[in-house]
Amino acid sequence: MKNNHSSLRAQSKTASLIKLIVAAVILIVLIVMPFVGGAYIRNILILIFLYMAVSQMWNLLAGYTGLVSLGMQAFIGLAGYVLALTTQQYGKPIWLAFILAAVIAVVFALIISLPIFKMKGVYFTIGTWIIAEALYVFFANWAFVKYSIGYNITVAYRMNLNTFYYLCLVIGIVSIAVVLFILRSKTGLALMAMRDNEDAAEVRGVRLYRTKLMCFLIASVVTAIAGVALYLNLAYIRPTNAFSIEWTVSMVFIVIIGGIGTIEGPIIGAIIYVLLSQILYNFAGYSNLILGIIAVILIMVAPKGIMGYLEERFAWDIFGIRRRIKPKS
Repeated sequence: MKNNHSSLRAQSKTASLIKLIVAAVILIVLIVMPFVGGAYIRNILILIFLYMAVSQMWNLLAGYTGLVSLGMQAFIGLAGYVLALTTQQYGKPIWLAFILAAVIAVVFALIISLPIFKMKGVYFTIGTWIIAEALYVFFANWAFVKYSIGYNITVAYRMNLNTFYYLCLVIGIVSIAVVLFILRSKTGLALMAMRDNEDAAEVRGVRLYRTKLMCFLIASVVTAIAGVALYLNLAYIRPTNAFSIEWTVSMVFIVIIGGIGTIEGPIIGAIIYVLLSQILYNFAGYSNLILGIIAVILIMVAPKGIMGYLEERFAWDIFGIRRRIKPKS
């Protein structure tokens, strides 16, 4: 028995070492990519990092907490306007926009959590979408932000592109690290218990409101930070795109095809989504339809997404989230 246990430990250590080496190689490749891949590859990777970050946050809420939101565009839009006002209206540095966006996201999330956390299921989903739509109407009729005209974010043209690339890489890595840290903590167990059965989780001692609020605040902050970077990349903002539900639709697509309830899912999904978006760029009128058809086909073939299918078929667990019972020595 002891030999079997020792063998299992050795295999586990070997697998962990292989994962670490692969991760290090991927990170090195991403670090040197701006110097060897050219501008187009750099721009593609920037989009992948940012879409991966916001999708990790949507997945944290929907895939682990059971909070299916259709209003995450609210935090992206607020972050974009914070960037525009901070740099264009007041001429302040970009780093201040990131800090203010995070602070405003926390305050706004705290305010809206009071009513929407009283809603469950589809009512919560609709409630978050209504809040985002209300923000769109408010900003479109607010003279201080130029109504529906919006802003050219000219500071984006003065940024060093390689510096911006590394900033987006850090945002992407941080989004993974945040989710990984949460899921490997006791909070991770509480989240999955809540997702499966809230009443049973509460009986077991899980503080539902506090746990939901913590995850909602974390998701709002990371989404807002990624939102600032997204609008630095776009260099223009107006209410119609800032608070468009297309932001959240893209997150849903990424998570569903990649694998909801997995860390790897948003990574795979973001790569597929960005590459498909580039391929379908010249088919603007049909791109969403084509993406929808692809999503339906993937759901039929692999209901749990690509990563969910790989986990079931080959027992893949790249980030080691599964909790195993340690063998007694």
